[in-house]
Amino acid sequence: MPPSLTFIHSLLLFSTAFIAGGLNAVAGGGSFITFPTLIFTGVAPITANATNNTAIWVAALASAGAYRQDLGIERRDFVLLCGVSLVGGMIGSIALLYTSPDIFKKLIPYLLLLATVVFTFGEPFKKWLQRRNQNTSPESVPLFNLVLAQLAIAIYGGFFGAGLGILMLATLTFLGIKSIHKMNAFKTFLGSCINGIAIVPFIFAGVIAWHQAILMAVGGSLGGYLSAHYARKLEPHLIRKFVMIVAFSMTAYFFIHG
Repeated sequence: MPPSLTFIHSLLLFSTAFIAGGLNAVAGGGSFITFPTLIFTGVAPITANATNNTAIWVAALASAGAYRQDLGIERRDFVLLCGVSLVGGMIGSIALLYTSPDIFKKLIPYLLLLATVVFTFGEPFKKWLQRRNQNTSPESVPLFNLVLAQLAIAIYGGFFGAGLGILMLATLTFLGIKSIHKMNAFKTFLGSCINGIAIVPFIFAGVIAWHQAILMAVGGSLGGYLSAHYARKLEPHLIRKFVMIVAFSMTAYFFIHG
């Protein structure tokens, strides 16, 4: 059973989710704040992961709908990729439920380290990609390769999820998709499929701390919505540096105290 919410814990979870929603809208990396906060407030690691996934998914739904028109692929391919994302997300979440709490606790520092490295090098990679693709024409992507890559990413996303978007951007690039708008559309929409389906096994297993999830979903949604107004006044590279400091700090903390 998740711990009961005290006023201080409620305020802390809402505030960090609000900040994370803004970070995700501007630079990404909100899970580096929300996931550790859930653990610090006494939520067990697997429950914290399931709860964080649920809250982030709810907060990100609007973005997925906004990107729908940028996908620009055949309906058959789109349905296939959605199906693969749903299957992979389901496999990953079920794998998490069958992982013992002690093993998952030991994995947390390494999962955070992987996500931190992916986040740190994701933006330089995207800038390199934009320079590289300025004078190149779009290429078709072997669908089988894309399906296999998306399945692997979806399994990871269902199991943990932090850094999921950057992993999808990297994979789509190496598979030959040129348009950054198309890649962002894939990342957002398929990421929503992965996180959304992962909730289903979590619900049946009863591992979601619903009071925390609802509180964080509201905070994350508000943070994301309000950041859209102020995003132009913020320096994304400074936000990213802040997230990297938090990410490396959280990773180091869990390596030392995990």
